[in-house]
Amino acid sequence: MPASPSTARAINDRLALGLLQDKGPLTAGQLKQLTGLSRPTVADLVERLGAAGLITVVGESGAARRGPNARLYGIAADRAHLAALDVRTEGVAVLVADLVGRVLVEAAVPIEGDTGTGPAVQRVVAAVAGAVGRAGAEGLHTVGIGAPGLIDPATGDLRDSAGLPAWHRSLSAALQERLPGARVTVENETNLAALAEQREGAARDRDTFVLLWLGHGTGAAVVLDGTLRRGASGGTGEIGFLPVPGTPTLPSATDCSGGFHTLAGAAAVASLGAEHGLPTPPTADGPGAAGMVRGAVERVLAAGEPAGSRKAKSEPGAGEPVGAWRACGGEEPSAAGESTDREPAAAADPAGTAVGADRRFLSALADRVAIGAASVVAVLDPGCVVLGGEIGHAGGGVLAGLVAQRLRRMSPLPTEVRAGTLGGSAVLRGALLTARDRAQDTLWSDPSRSPVPS
Repeated sequence: MPASPSTARAINDRLALGLLQDKGPLTAGQLKQLTGLSRPTVADLVERLGAAGLITVVGESGAARRGPNARLYGIAADRAHLAALDVRTEGVAVLVADLVGRVLVEAAVPIEGDTGTGPAVQRVVAAVAGAVGRAGAEGLHTVGIGAPGLIDPATGDLRDSAGLPAWHRSLSAALQERLPGARVTVENETNLAALAEQREGAARDRDTFVLLWLGHGTGAAVVLDGTLRRGASGGTGEIGFLPVPGTPTLPSATDCSGGFHTLAGAAAVASLGAEHGLPTPPTADGPGAAGMVRGAVERVLAAGEPAGSRKAKSEPGAGEPVGAWRACGGEEPSAAGESTDREPAAAADPAGTAVGADRRFLSALADRVAIGAASVVAVLDPGCVVLGGEIGHAGGGVLAGLVAQRLRRMSPLPTEVRAGTLGGSAVLRGALLTARDRAQDTLWSDPSRSPVPS
């Protein structure tokens, strides 16, 4: 049955708006070419979208060409404003952006551990309101929040989680009260990081992968056939509670101590580095542990094969010198990318050398990360694991290559391991992408809807 005229117009409008979002300003002729629509149809939709305030003329294509056919049309970026929040235990990162996702204002709100729920929430809400004012926005259309913990799939609210500040659960409602015209949504931070890595980072060519978050805590996000999987209770990927060997106890329903978190959380990584003689970071949080890992990688690379040496053909760390990750305890891949099972070169490092300590630290860290990754691979067979978070990003191709080598030993399932490219910023980027998608979906479905001042 053919679509009705109104349905056809809606489909064409969305197609054109999507192209303008993805490819930037376009002329009517370019829209005609990309959509396959007739010239009169394109002219009609351009007029309609302009009247609705969704697109505007942003320039002309070519100085020699004048007139209607040379006009460049783009999304009306100021039609709506968005906010994104990355909620951590120690504070909140905030940004305000326009409808196309261009960041206008950024802010950081530190929250000390002894701050009460009311003062903490008031401080964050005030920071968001201040950022909106500095951005010159009348109000917010959509707010995306990334937070640790479980999101109730029925209500969309952050569930009560042991070990997380109480103000986390009060923030969404407080923002909704302060911004009554805005849509406020909350999503698990690791899920948002996976979205960002898929759209803008290491997983852009994958529709099935697992992001293993290595930061202050540990987590995993599962994307299968292009869809983020949350589970019956919203808890898919709570890998911090995964029972693993090498810990003195088992995790409980209220405490992940004894689980994978005990092996690969930031405090555990900092402690592991100290055991190998590395300088102790000022704080054993995600950025602190990441700094320790980054320093070890840089020193190993400086002492390893120079850039441009032979690369691993099928390693996710391709682009990093093979000798660097092999010298950390990895194996040199054969021409087919298979392990040769030779003795790790790290054993040849003279005892007590600084670089030798770095290599042994990275090798031990890869052992730990591989335990969690192997469990995920055995259950899901994702074909690709992205090491996200500050620590995964800091480890780069060196750590990814070491983990890949260990997975080849532990699992018969071929799995590529990649370093996340967005690091700790992935949560904030994911929150912004989610807010932008939801705002555009609302406005493009109902062009008459205008932003509501707060």
